[in-house]
Amino acid sequence: MAILVETSDFVRTIVINRPERANALDPQTMSELGVAFTEAEHDDDVRVVILTGAGHETFCAGMDLKAFRQERPSRGDAGGDEGTPTKVGTEIFTERRYGKPLIAAVNGAAAGGGFGFVLACDIVVAAEHARFGLPEVKRGLVGAGAGSKAAVRLPPAIALELILTGDLIDANRAHELGIVNHVVPASELLTRARELAHRIAANGPLAVRISKQIVYDVRRLVDDIDIATLRALAAPAMASEDAKEGAAAFAEKRTPNFTGR
Repeated sequence: MAILVETSDFVRTIVINRPERANALDPQTMSELGVAFTEAEHDDDVRVVILTGAGHETFCAGMDLKAFRQERPSRGDAGGDEGTPTKVGTEIFTERRYGKPLIAAVNGAAAGGGFGFVLACDIVVAAEHARFGLPEVKRGLVGAGAGSKAAVRLPPAIALELILTGDLIDANRAHELGIVNHVVPASELLTRARELAHRIAANGPLAVRISKQIVYDVRRLVDDIDIATLRALAAPAMASEDAKEGAAAFAEKRTPNFTGR
């Protein structure tokens, strides 16, 4: 199974379970995440959802570039990063308002689509060693979804530095920028995330959902982002020779030779 699911006291924990692949997103993983989030949204016994990754190194590395080489994407986004189509995929919580509170428990690096997942969550708890970033340009790719969320959530200069350099920032810097609510030792990560989840779950479910809706209606973080337009803008880069070269270089563990084509 690409994901693991556990429910306790109205809190559902969804774990991306591909530690051997840095919890990267291939079509199966995206589909299983879509199903899990859909089921959680419609289950009255679930009031809060926690998303985390298996292992201690990586929350989610974004798109699985080896899978990308084998199956060319017709979409430009996977949880905020590039990906491939799914019947019910990660757009269930990354591209529209998800009704129930989402908490990200970031157990390691959150890159590309993994960072997009973080930005799609309402509250973020990060391990001290966690890192965050948008490295797509290093592979000749464009992260339309995660990049657009970063542009909304961060000051333009900060968003552009992350997007254009592809560099990662540490958990403390992410906390300073308001991306992360709490930075904790790795051993306390899930404990802190579950404490928050249970405090939320103890409140009136309808009041919680409406309160979340009000905040996002005022902030307008989701509904005004036209993902289809952004994907169309990103499409030439995603279909370029540079994109193929970036994925190949990643798989072959070498520096890519970009040509601008």
